[in-house]
Amino acid sequence: MSLPRTRKVPFGGDYNPEQWPEEVWKQDYRLFDTARIDTVTLGVFTWARTQPAPDVYDFSTLDRIVERAGVEGRQVCLATGTGAHPAWLARSSPEVTRVDFEGRRHRYGQRHNSCPSSPVFRRLSAELARRIAARYADHPAVVGWHVGNEYGGACYCELCAAGFRDWLRARYGTLAALNTAWYTTFWSHTFTDWEEIEPPSALTEHWRGPNHTAFQGITLDYLRFMSDAMLANFVDEKAAIRQASDLPVTTNLMGMYRPIDYHRWADHLDFVSWDNYPPDDRSPGWMALAHDLMRGLKAGQPFWLMEQTPSYTASRDVNPLKRPGVMRLWSWQAVAHGADAVLFFQMRASRGACEKYHGAVIGHAGRDDTRVFREVAALGAELDRLGGATLGARTPARVALLFDWDSWWALEISDGPSRLVRYQQVVHAYYRALWDAGVDVDVLPVTADLTGYDVVVAPALHLLKGDLPQRLEQVADRGGSVLTTFLSGRVDEDDQAFLMDVPGPLGALTGIRVDEWDAREPEVVNPVRLTVGDTELEVGSRLIFELVIPQGAEVVGRYAADFYAGTPAVTRNSFGAGHGWYVAAGLDQAGVNWVVRRVLERHDLLGPYADVPDLESTVRVAPDGTRLRFLLNHRAEPVEVDADRSGVDLLTGDRITDGLPVRLDAYGVRVIREERAAG
Repeated sequence: MSLPRTRKVPFGGDYNPEQWPEEVWKQDYRLFDTARIDTVTLGVFTWARTQPAPDVYDFSTLDRIVERAGVEGRQVCLATGTGAHPAWLARSSPEVTRVDFEGRRHRYGQRHNSCPSSPVFRRLSAELARRIAARYADHPAVVGWHVGNEYGGACYCELCAAGFRDWLRARYGTLAALNTAWYTTFWSHTFTDWEEIEPPSALTEHWRGPNHTAFQGITLDYLRFMSDAMLANFVDEKAAIRQASDLPVTTNLMGMYRPIDYHRWADHLDFVSWDNYPPDDRSPGWMALAHDLMRGLKAGQPFWLMEQTPSYTASRDVNPLKRPGVMRLWSWQAVAHGADAVLFFQMRASRGACEKYHGAVIGHAGRDDTRVFREVAALGAELDRLGGATLGARTPARVALLFDWDSWWALEISDGPSRLVRYQQVVHAYYRALWDAGVDVDVLPVTADLTGYDVVVAPALHLLKGDLPQRLEQVADRGGSVLTTFLSGRVDEDDQAFLMDVPGPLGALTGIRVDEWDAREPEVVNPVRLTVGDTELEVGSRLIFELVIPQGAEVVGRYAADFYAGTPAVTRNSFGAGHGWYVAAGLDQAGVNWVVRRVLERHDLLGPYADVPDLESTVRVAPDGTRLRFLLNHRAEPVEVDADRSGVDLLTGDRITDGLPVRLDAYGVRVIREERAAG
């Protein structure tokens, strides 16, 4: 199963007409026409409306909403409405609400408040999905199904405790195997009955918050279980939909979202969709990483950008406004990295509650002359001109970056070496170096096939699973380069230390061993002197300083301070026809960039605009072989570069000539259909 079939990149977003009288719908669709809105996501939060009581279903409002969209010529991604359960359900079945980390049973309220292990919730949510699919499966406007909404959170109730024990029985088979995996001889924790096992919470294994646990193995398994428990909710609803419809099914993911291992979900999604709300408005590389992670969930299949704000969010302490041109730029960035849909939250601003100040295509006054609406309309016109040129296009990456939820969890629940090291920040630093170098990157799970890549970057690969060390060795053996960092190769799948020198099974590839490591406060900087040939640079390093003893590796960088001054901080090891690189220190961004570029240079992988700061360049290749070059200027001022290849800008019709200047305005975008090289 693939993406919904569309003739062009779908454009529109999350629309909630149930919040408005029908005369407002007329105004909205008139404005949708102006903005070229062709796709709406409907019914995300309609459970209370469509099922107002346990045995009562009322589809009259949803019927009118879906019918109106069809009459107006819009495509519909129809939701099951189960993103938030109704008040009557919490009252009639209190066990449906969650128990939090502190052991408190929640009452009705908020949004993510459904226990994923509740039989009542699972039965009623699946039944609602079944009825909606049966009712609207043959409606010509419906092109796909949207299950739930932004799954997340956790529950620690007795139902989840029982579910956890069942999950553990399936995983380990016997208590003996479980006790071995969890290392329960420590602190007299040996379990002699399955019923003795409790969810790890503030009442059990955690004493200073969610990341401080006495037994990492127990907590790691509960994180895995909770991800799987919520996946079971999605699978319940998808199976119910399949009784009536073969249209593709998705749910909106949230990029680099810690509580849920999206790699465990990928096979169950017909297509990936996700909501892009970056942590600030200054980190385009962060968004690019998240886009590439989402694209990598299903082996490079394009995804839908299901939500983004056209202007500002309303969920943070500070919610900056997107500057003129930035909404357009970020939308095209999503397309550049694999998006086959550009959708917003929300189409019309809610009048009340916590999202009334969240950005919307249509504001409270319903005007069509606001800056935000005009920019959305202009983007809609551009997407109309683009047509279907990018649909199904893939990214021809020769560089892979490994992203692993198990390593993320295990690293951040570990006692030592440093609680200041954050997995996302380490991964982003190395991705940012690749992004700055203009390299197309596939962000992949550690289980992915690596045979098609010249370079594999695996930052903070803390937890090693399966045959990954051997597959990384194969990359280097055939002439590729593997780059990994501090705190890699430390523990196995059960979060137990390897009984061998650090970095464990990566030792042969990297040609080093680490006997000691130093961790310091953020203000402590140890300079590192980097040298390859005639290229030298002194950079800073912070937080983690591993003391490396080469076992055949060449020293590329050395510490310049403390008692270990002069010892290796960065190494390169010849392995087969290739190399295994190891970065033992928390280098600053300049240092990471320097190392990454040395790796890329060996494979002639630097992008054509690698020396132009904040000019993003990426490629997608259409099913017919057409190469589409995206140039995105993330600066607030214009930039001019020489074209790398001749072609036509699909947004303007401008002719681009190899070697001649190409200008991009502030926050400007070019989508160039490149001509095939002669011969």
